[in-house]
Amino acid sequence: MDDADQYCLGCQRTLDEIAAWSELSDAEKEVIWTELDKRRTNLHE
Repeated sequence: MDDADQYCLGCQRTLDEIAAWSELSDAEKEVIWTELDKRRTNLHE
């Protein structure tokens, strides 16, 4: 986990997102996938 942003260094998800993942709908997961793309882009800027 990244201490500053509280994201997993591998997948960029938060602990809450990781814990809830198996219970989320496809639509909810899609929202998170979009956010993950933004997080990864911000890491490389």
